[in-house]
Amino acid sequence: MANINIKPLADRVLVEPAAAEEKTSGGIIIPDTAKEKPMKGAVMACGDGTKDNPMTLKVGDMVLYGKYAGTEISVDGKDYLIMRESDIYAVIG
Repeated sequence: MANINIKPLADRVLVEPAAAEEKTSGGIIIPDTAKEKPMKGAVMACGDGTKDNPMTLKVGDMVLYGKYAGTEISVDGKDYLIMRESDIYAVIG
């Protein structure tokens, strides 16, 4: 885990998207223009939650989120997504 100087507020989380798939299961290399946006990633930072809804996610969780969820930001040359906890569908085992 990288040391990030961003602290999300309330029920927001900072997610580092997983790398896009380079090959199909059959071994075909996918060109950059055809790669799908990944819909999973690692939680890098969490807010404290709201008064009514405490945070259930923690740093290091692998999560699944919606295709268009979050706002893209760039910190020190790395791309991240910042989104509400409710935009996350599941935690991956």
